[in-house]
Amino acid sequence: MNSKKALSKFSKIALIFIFIFLKTPDAFSQKNHSMAHENNAVESKIDSIISLLTLEEKVDMCHAQSKFSTKGVERLGIPEIWMSDGPHGVRAEISWDSWDFAGWTNDSITAFPALTCLAATFNPELSGAFGYSLGEEARYRKKDVLLGPGVNIYRTPLNGRNFEYMGEDPFLASKMVVPYIKGVQKNGVAACVKHYALNNQELWRNQVNVEVSDRALYEIYLPAFKAAVIDGGVWSLMGAYNKFRGQYCCHNELLLNKILKKDWGFDGVVVSDWSGAHNTYESAMFGLDIEMGTGTDGLGSTTANHYDHYYLATPFLKSLKAGDIDESVVNDKVRRILRLMYRTNMSSNRPLGRKNNQEHHDVARKVATEGIVLLKNKNNFFPIKDENITIAVIGENATRSMTAGGGSSELKPQFEISPLEGLKMRYKNATIVHSMGYATGPSVYDAVIPSKLDADSLRVEAIKVAKNADIVLFFGGLNKSHLQDCEGADREQFNLPFGQDELLNDILRVNKNVGYILVSGNAVEMPWLNSINGVIQTWYLGSMAGYAIADVISGDVNPSGKLPFSFPVKLQDNAAHSFGELSYPGKDYNQVYKEDILVGYRWHDTKKIAPLYAFGHGLSYTSFNITDIKVDKKAYTPQDKIKLTCQVTNTGDLEGAEVVQVYIGKQKSKVKRALKELKGFQKINLKSGGQKAVEITIDAANLAFYDESISDWNLEKGDYIIYVGNASNNIAETIKVNIK
Repeated sequence: MNSKKALSKFSKIALIFIFIFLKTPDAFSQKNHSMAHENNAVESKIDSIISLLTLEEKVDMCHAQSKFSTKGVERLGIPEIWMSDGPHGVRAEISWDSWDFAGWTNDSITAFPALTCLAATFNPELSGAFGYSLGEEARYRKKDVLLGPGVNIYRTPLNGRNFEYMGEDPFLASKMVVPYIKGVQKNGVAACVKHYALNNQELWRNQVNVEVSDRALYEIYLPAFKAAVIDGGVWSLMGAYNKFRGQYCCHNELLLNKILKKDWGFDGVVVSDWSGAHNTYESAMFGLDIEMGTGTDGLGSTTANHYDHYYLATPFLKSLKAGDIDESVVNDKVRRILRLMYRTNMSSNRPLGRKNNQEHHDVARKVATEGIVLLKNKNNFFPIKDENITIAVIGENATRSMTAGGGSSELKPQFEISPLEGLKMRYKNATIVHSMGYATGPSVYDAVIPSKLDADSLRVEAIKVAKNADIVLFFGGLNKSHLQDCEGADREQFNLPFGQDELLNDILRVNKNVGYILVSGNAVEMPWLNSINGVIQTWYLGSMAGYAIADVISGDVNPSGKLPFSFPVKLQDNAAHSFGELSYPGKDYNQVYKEDILVGYRWHDTKKIAPLYAFGHGLSYTSFNITDIKVDKKAYTPQDKIKLTCQVTNTGDLEGAEVVQVYIGKQKSKVKRALKELKGFQKINLKSGGQKAVEITIDAANLAFYDESISDWNLEKGDYIIYVGNASNNIAETIKVNIK
């Protein structure tokens, strides 16, 4: 077909669509009407089902029947609900009554990068692809609920579970979580956003009571959950282990009944974290719908933890029969559970799912390469060209599996390409020699089990290998082990474990040409930074880790990741740690968030404490200019949108991507404020010499603060400063605007 005919055919099709919409100007309202009609039909079906259920059947639907499933009602054809961890990949099949693996041979999956890496991409579109691919794998494994994503705010770099979350900024987390949720749920699998709320440390997570101001709660710790519910339409939500204002979060009247279900209109299911329920009356009355994990051995060794003894099991049934709790309470829970089923395992148009296919591997690699952050690059140490050189690869993290361990986010991938493998496949002409240099123990609890390998021998061998190399790549950082990046405990040190600092200094004495490849989900102390030529933050990258790391080190991919949290110089520079024991980890299991709203870069900016690396920081192998920055007008009403435009130019020699970041601060505010807060961003890919106009729109109403005096949002009038740059500490220009 020639171009004219093709154009003609396209034009006819376009005209047909235009005609349809002209004839039916309310096409979109008709679609909304159709959806409303469908929802009403589902609610009517749910009403009819509830009327057929016995009280015992209703209660049975509100608690677990195994480690990861709840009962259906066989006589009515109502299916069981099957859940699975986690946010980075579908967990291996777990036994019915214990935490042992079930031993299946067909439950291997694609391991996707950890959510810190996804957040570092600053690419919501890519987050949608991540969620969709993960949802396909969950659907293939016949899961109804995927327990993720996590959006708890990065408050302290010691939190063992930070790698599962989306960083320190509520706006970034909100923008990244919504497409992830929508992507998962397109597959008829419910995302389960977690851990609601204030689960910002693993130490004492089952006992600690968190006290935080309403302002910090609404401005910092709730926005990503709110976005998940209102913008993402998430179908389920998991409560947190900790207490908030004296009440456990899994049955918390303020968090669940008032804020989540009433204020936000959440119509989905609240699931307890495993063993997160503690009381029958509160579980029934304060917002919990499905209780999971109470009693960790199921039927394994005793009847004491039998599923019928859960708080929302026999004790709940007795309270209902005695009239202590009205039947409308269990009916509401069952209604939500059935609604979840009509969206998942009782949906008539559910796709089949896929796993371990090339498209999923491509998405995993794309997320990994876009999320890797180039922190330092002295004298263009990176990229390392493929030449006849000797590269010493030092460190256990070059070969250690980073999909195992970590707690509930552990994975069983079909394959995992290690960094060493990736480098060897990429650098065909180089001589690559690996030396472990340091070693951890043999298990995921190796932080407390010493390695059987001799540390001195490893150190001597590493120094020898480094001395004879042209370039040293030191693969260090943390791993997904107990007391590191792992569920169930926090880190006990901010510096690097296993003698890495000392080993690195020894290597620098024999070879100055060293680059550090940091594998972690957390910030670490870097006392050796000035002596290192380059630093790359690589996160936990899953199945495609080695390929992605080699892509960036070689320059086959130009790094474009930006830090989703601040790196303090020393631990005391972090806000949570600057106020002493009561602020972290707490005193007598009580904790006060004394830094209030000044989390992360807000603290560094406002208190003028320079970070080691700032939120939003990330270098490139090319260079960019952000120019011609302007807004559409100088004064706005609360109903207006602030339209900011700028030109981004790639002034370097390579194609690359830059993230324009827009922060806004209030001058002369009547309340305490951060100097500035992220309110908009956009990622732009440009060829060498390319230029692109960027427009970022910000609702003026989103500049409001949470006013505790009126228990509502309040938009101050007056002057605001807009900061535009490519990191929180690298601002190209400021503009003053006025809110009327």
